[in-house]
Amino acid sequence: MFAVVAFIVFVERSERRIPIQSARRIVGRRMMGGQSSHLPLKVNSGGVMPVIFAASILSAPMLLRQAEFVQSSRFWLPIFDALTPGYPVYELVYIFAIIFFAYFYISIVMKPDDIADNFRKSGSFIPGIRPGKRTSDFINDILTRITLVGAIYLIIISLVPTFLISGIRFDKIWLIGKVFESLPAWTTHGLGVNFYFGGTSLLIVVGVAMDTVNQIESQLIMRHYDGFSPRSGRIRGRKTW
Repeated sequence: MFAVVAFIVFVERSERRIPIQSARRIVGRRMMGGQSSHLPLKVNSGGVMPVIFAASILSAPMLLRQAEFVQSSRFWLPIFDALTPGYPVYELVYIFAIIFFAYFYISIVMKPDDIADNFRKSGSFIPGIRPGKRTSDFINDILTRITLVGAIYLIIISLVPTFLISGIRFDKIWLIGKVFESLPAWTTHGLGVNFYFGGTSLLIVVGVAMDTVNQIESQLIMRHYDGFSPRSGRIRGRKTW
């Protein structure tokens, strides 16, 4: 439990920082700009949404399985049985659904063209990258790579409770299920651990707790406090200004 929570906090804090340089310009009698900063891109920008979308889509087969025409059909019943949680087909579709919705969600939330256009309007640029289309393509390439890492992270968090509780029934795969009978028992039947939190629940709980701490700390610093304790200073893990 502690290891999973620590892993979630580590990845949720992780980000790819793109260096940004602002051009110098004269405003009145003052020289403005010329400062260096960075554009933070979170590894898991989608948060828990890809997991929720994937679980919602795959809940439909479980509801349809209760229908009378499915129960009485020799064709549909095995298909819907294969889409039962804990079975290989379900978990495989679940994995691909998480990856798809991770990219789908980030394509809606983050728009590289808009970011590049805002850079151009403000006179900022990424060192070594031309403004405009090249900047947009550069940001898009980074988002593509880190979103895949974030999707793999969500998959791990979602599958860990499954292995701890019930395992994945590889032995139920049609025709080749006997090959997996030689695997350790924990892979097909789980470890039997009473793990009461699912992957989605842990992501929500830890995410809300981290956001709450960030909000409290921002309010303290806004009022010229150092943090929760003057001796400890600011909460570790946040960037310094």
